[in-house]
Amino acid sequence: MIINDRNLLKNIVSELKAQNLEIVFTNGCFDIVHKGHVEYLNHAKRFGDVLIVGINSDESIKKIKRDKRPIIPLESRVYILDNLKSIDFVVPFDEETPINLIKIIKPDIHVKGGDYNEEDLPESKIIKEYGGKVKIIPLIEGFSTTNIIEWVLEKYKE
Repeated sequence: MIINDRNLLKNIVSELKAQNLEIVFTNGCFDIVHKGHVEYLNHAKRFGDVLIVGINSDESIKKIKRDKRPIIPLESRVYILDNLKSIDFVVPFDEETPINLIKIIKPDIHVKGGDYNEEDLPESKIIKEYGGKVKIIPLIEGFSTTNIIEWVLEKYKE
């Protein structure tokens, strides 16, 4: 389910917590979704009952990755994530970090890929303040959006 309204998100999270379901949250750009993303999301889902994925908007990605990204527009990226069986809810966000979403969701577990360190995540402090946990999971070697872009550019060089 795609959630574009923060009030709806609050209501859904309240209902999930009332059912004592363990909420897992992760976030990212998910530009050119690949095997590494799918494995990562499947792994994240195993930490709890419900997986909520925050996805950076196109404008947010431009701030983080510069003007050549995203390759795939938000509408398509959201559609793809919403159709992966490991994901329960997809929430687009415009900020550079998911801190505002985390303040609403207060997930039991926040998952990030192995290219991050817990200490370097701006959201770690907030998560620990309310008693949540941060889990860093390994990346799948050889799979990254940057690698795919480089491979395509090399293949289509003239």
